[in-house]
Amino acid sequence: MAHPKRRQSKQRSAKRRTHYKAELPTLAVCSNCGATHIYHTVCGECGYYRGKLAIEKFATV
Repeated sequence: MAHPKRRQSKQRSAKRRTHYKAELPTLAVCSNCGATHIYHTVCGECGYYRGKLAIEKFATV
């Protein structure tokens, strides 16, 4: 029977044992503009986060 030449890392063993299923991030509806964005992030459309202006968006000319 064959013997391993090197020890397998804990990370490599754990990766083999997992049954990980990728999930989509949870989406929230912006209270300011109504667009959907990822939870705990600033809205990409208007720049608001939890009802307050976080990033000022400039209009393109």
